[in-house]
Amino acid sequence: MDNLAKKLRNKDLRKRRIRSVVSGTTERPRLCVSISNRHITAQIIDDTKHITLAYVTTVGSKAVGDNMTQRAEWIGAQIAKKGTAAKVKTVVFDRGGHLYHGRIKALADKAREQGLEF
Repeated sequence: MDNLAKKLRNKDLRKRRIRSVVSGTTERPRLCVSISNRHITAQIIDDTKHITLAYVTTVGSKAVGDNMTQRAEWIGAQIAKKGTAAKVKTVVFDRGGHLYHGRIKALADKAREQGLEF
């Protein structure tokens, strides 16, 4: 097995391990973060009703930022605004197998500054 396949398998295992514990409820929905090489997506999901309450992505947004950390901060601020508009104050953070470092940390810190609690 080559190194890329090992990395992808390990990330998938981390993601599944996190999702076995983290689940969104009506009182505390799940803030799910997805990061690719170019874009960042964040969703606030109610897993009991299987609906998305708020959704923000950098796809199609030109005035977001120069680097991925600035894009993550922008996503954190926007998801917090949309979450409060959907009457969500507390969430459960699902980092999607990523380490809580860099872009994930920047997104979480900005969302906390804008009023989300987790």
